[in-house]
Amino acid sequence: MKNQLTIIALAFFFWYGNVLAQEKVDLEMMYKIKSEGIGNSQIQDLSFHLTDFLGPRLSGSTNLRNARTWTADKFKEWGLSNVRIDSYGEFGRGWNVKKSYIAMKDPYYAQIIGYPKAWTDGTNGLVNSEVMLLEINSEEDFNKYKGQLKGKVVLTPANLTVNPAFEAEAKRWSEEELEERKTITIGGNVGRYTPELLAQLRAQRALDQKLTQFLLEEGVGLRITGTRGSFGTVFHTRAGSYSTEKNPTVPEMEIAAEHYGRIYRLLKNGKPVKIEAEVEVEWLDDDYRGYNVLAEIPGTDKTMKPELVMLGAHLDSWHAGTGGNDNAAGVAVMMEAIRILKAIGVQPRRTIRIALWGEEEQGLYGSRGYVQQYVADRNTKEKKGEWDKISAYYNLDNGSGKIRGIYLEGNDMVVPVFEKWFEPFHELGANTITRRNTGSTDHVAFDAVGVPGFQFIQDPIDYGKGYHTNMDVYERMQLSDMTQAAVIIAALVYNTAQRDEKLPRKPWN
Repeated sequence: MKNQLTIIALAFFFWYGNVLAQEKVDLEMMYKIKSEGIGNSQIQDLSFHLTDFLGPRLSGSTNLRNARTWTADKFKEWGLSNVRIDSYGEFGRGWNVKKSYIAMKDPYYAQIIGYPKAWTDGTNGLVNSEVMLLEINSEEDFNKYKGQLKGKVVLTPANLTVNPAFEAEAKRWSEEELEERKTITIGGNVGRYTPELLAQLRAQRALDQKLTQFLLEEGVGLRITGTRGSFGTVFHTRAGSYSTEKNPTVPEMEIAAEHYGRIYRLLKNGKPVKIEAEVEVEWLDDDYRGYNVLAEIPGTDKTMKPELVMLGAHLDSWHAGTGGNDNAAGVAVMMEAIRILKAIGVQPRRTIRIALWGEEEQGLYGSRGYVQQYVADRNTKEKKGEWDKISAYYNLDNGSGKIRGIYLEGNDMVVPVFEKWFEPFHELGANTITRRNTGSTDHVAFDAVGVPGFQFIQDPIDYGKGYHTNMDVYERMQLSDMTQAAVIIAALVYNTAQRDEKLPRKPWN
C-alpha cells in the first residue's frame, strides 16, 4: 500500500510539473498590459460616471436603464464589437423613489436618517402622526391594536445593537490569512441552523407575514423599521415586490439604528413621539423584461474564434447609496480590463466577451437568465449552443480591494495553470491560488452547469460594513486597488484567450 501511494504521489507531481512547464506566459504582453493599465488607467473616470453621474441602479429602475445605455455607448466608443443590450427574460416591475423625507417633530425636532424600503408604496402625501409602538409576539396581540392604526406611524421592536469599533473598519489580508484560505476542511461541519432554530425562524416568519397583512388592512400610514449598521449606516432591504401581480404594500422606511433606538426608548418610557414623513414613488410598468449589456473583442483564429472567454460584473445596486463597492467597482474593473486589451491592439485567438449583468441583487437574474438562454439548463442538464464554447468566466463582486488571488471552485486541474499565470503579479500582492469555493454572485450560474467560473480573493477593506447601504458611494472605492485588479484580470483573460486548449472542466452530467 505504501508503495502504491508513493507511485500515485510521484505520478501526480510528474503531471503537475508537466502542466506547469507547458503553460506559456507572454511576458512582453504582460508588460504591455501593465503599462497601459497603470499608465493610462480610466478607473477614476469610470467610477465617477457609474456612481456620481448615473446614481443608484436598483433592479428595474430608470437609473439602471440609463446605466445600460451609458455602458453600451462606452463600449461602442472604445471600438468593441457586437455591442448589445440583451434581454434574458422577464424580471418584473421597475420602481423609483421620487421623494423621501422623515423627521421627528416631538418631543423636539430632529432629522432622521432613513430611506424607503425597495418596492414599497408611497404615503400618498405628508404623514403627521404620533408613533405607536406595536409589541406583537403572538396572534392574540393583534387584538390590542385592531381599529386604532389607520393613518398612524407604527414602530415594531427590533433587536439592534451598536457596538464600539474596537477593530479597524478596513483591513488587508495578512500572509497568514491568505495561506489559511488555501486550506479545505473535509467533513465535521455542523450547520448553524438546528431543527429547533429553523422551527423558531419559520414561526417568526409566519407571524411577520400576518403582521404585514394586518397593517395593510388597518390602513397604517407608515411603518418604521430599524436596520443594522453604525454611525448612520442604513442597510437596505425591500418591503414590497417587483412582481407583476401589483400587490399593495404598507409604506415603509428603514432608519439608522441610532435614530431607531432613540424613538424606541422614548416610547418605552412613556414619552410621546410625533413623526412627519413623506414617501413618493413611481412604478414602471412599460417593460417587465430584464437585460444584460454585452460586447466583444472578436477572435481571430480560424478554429478558435467561435470559442469564448467571458468576464463580467453586475450593474445593478441598491437604492440609497450609489452602489460604489457593490458593484460599480466590479463593473469599472471589468470595463477597464477589456479597454486595456482593446487599447493595446490585442488580436485574441478566442472571442473575448464582457457581460454586465442585470438584477443580480434580487437573485442572479441576469447571469442565470443568460446561462439558461445560451449555455445550459441546470435542472434538465440540457446543453445549449455556448456550453462547449466557453473556456472560462471571470467575475468581480467583492468590493474594490486589490486582488490577492483566485478561488478555483474545487477545480484541481486548473491549479498549475493559474499558479503560472499569477507569477508576473506576485509583486502586486496577488499570489494565492485556492481550490476553495465562494458563492453568492454571478460566477455561480456558470459553475452550476459545469462551465469554469471564477471569483477573486480581494482585500475586504471596509466592504463588509458598507455594501448594501446608503454609504456605499464613490468615497468608499479604492481606485489604486481597482487599477491593480483590472491589470490582473486583463492578463488572465488574455492568457485564456490565447491558450491552445480551453481550460479543463470539472465533470458535469
